[in-house]
Amino acid sequence: MADTSRLTVPLVQARGISKRFGATVALHDAHLTVAPGESHALVGRNGAGKSTLVSILTGLQNPDTGTLRFNGEAAPAPGDTAAWRSKVACVYQRSTVIGSLTVAENLFLDRQSDGALRPISWRRLRTRASDLLAEYGVDIDPAARTERLTVEQRQFVEIARALSFGARFIILDEPTAKLDARGIERLFDKLRALQAQGVAFLFISHHLQEVYDLCETVTVYRDARHITTAPVVRLGHHALVEAMTGESRTAAAEARPTSGPAPDAPYLLELDRLTLPGAFEDLSLRARAGEILGLAGAAASGNVQVGESIAGLHRPKAGRITVAGRPVRTGKVPAALSAGIGFVPEDRHIQGLVPHRSVAENATLTVTDQLGPFGTVLPSRTREFAERMIADLDIKTPGPGAPVDGLSGGNQQKVVIARALATRPHVLVAIRPTNGVDIKSKESLLGTVRQVADDGRTALIVSDELDDLRVCDRVVAMFHGRVVAEFEHGWSDEELVAAMEGMAGTETKESHVHQH
Repeated sequence: MADTSRLTVPLVQARGISKRFGATVALHDAHLTVAPGESHALVGRNGAGKSTLVSILTGLQNPDTGTLRFNGEAAPAPGDTAAWRSKVACVYQRSTVIGSLTVAENLFLDRQSDGALRPISWRRLRTRASDLLAEYGVDIDPAARTERLTVEQRQFVEIARALSFGARFIILDEPTAKLDARGIERLFDKLRALQAQGVAFLFISHHLQEVYDLCETVTVYRDARHITTAPVVRLGHHALVEAMTGESRTAAAEARPTSGPAPDAPYLLELDRLTLPGAFEDLSLRARAGEILGLAGAAASGNVQVGESIAGLHRPKAGRITVAGRPVRTGKVPAALSAGIGFVPEDRHIQGLVPHRSVAENATLTVTDQLGPFGTVLPSRTREFAERMIADLDIKTPGPGAPVDGLSGGNQQKVVIARALATRPHVLVAIRPTNGVDIKSKESLLGTVRQVADDGRTALIVSDELDDLRVCDRVVAMFHGRVVAEFEHGWSDEELVAAMEGMAGTETKESHVHQH
């Protein structure tokens, strides 16, 4: 590994970076310094400002204030793609290589020949690719189609491509999310070897143990601000999570819901040894009537896929889903609806709403069979149904016929929840239900979920947002596709975040995953 102690000029230095999007402060007076050959971790909860900083470091966004320098020189001008590529590259969680092209073609895309008018020499292209891969110790056939490579190999191709432009600063966004343990070990070995050649990495991960395994320095952001930068060896696990959450280990837990399920209440939702390859494995959960169960997990934990599987969006390879004592046919959304499952998807814009249609039409999509005889839909009945839901959920709209596009984010989300509740489901599955809404709407939406449970039904909140999970009677934490911990009332932010980040300690009460 490169000795950075004697190097005075940082490879990357960002100072006083601020960025606003309308009324939202995405970054405030943020800073970051990375030395040549350094492996530097950037951690923080959702909304901390990490993504905004990455977009500024890679030239995709301009900061409102502050300076950015590479090797002591001012950052390239906006839009100068070639200059930015020579300074920095980002390997995203979603691969950017083109699967139908070969490794060599991906490495030198738009650079296949020596000039625009010169023909491509495919033999020379493969030789250039072989030399490049060999230079960085990557053992991949340059003639292989990229779609046939493993996730790990595709990442190596992206890193090699970035280095070929001259970049010596590589941002890795959740690089281990889809790798197994051996793949992670090989990736880390490769990164350490590149560090010895002076390449620096900014490592972004929700899996904090990997920060200790790979990185020398860690920077923590919280609420759009820089909180601390410290050598990893001087910042223990508890101190790191405390910096991320702003809550000390001894801080009193906030008030938790006093209502909850009766001890002898029947189980309305049961998952028995459910497996969806690549997402979760051998997972069992139960939730009683009157209970809100939280399913917590960071990126790649598999918690979102669990919620979507219950709603019929995925078909698990093994296992069983039971609602109110009856097995549910998996992989079929209509079967989930008829079984009594209401669903609030993760992204209301893509999965939740039909744009350019009215509030009434959106809110009644799941109950069209109740809106008229013989398969017809009567506008008057649709309006009456929608008016009742608008009143029940306090949806701020000019009327049922108003376009749903014109509503605020919070009121759009209320429409999505109204539709999920229109069938009076036994079980409500809500994925990040308060994502992108204001504080007042958040309280109202979570109050609606609480009411579902208080009415004797079951709610499952799938989220990594602590505010969403506070309303829950019980929270189960997932990590890498498995349940790792379970919390009753009284959990602290630090405990739950540690479990979601794969650092559940012996003080955390382990979940009885297969209790029946």
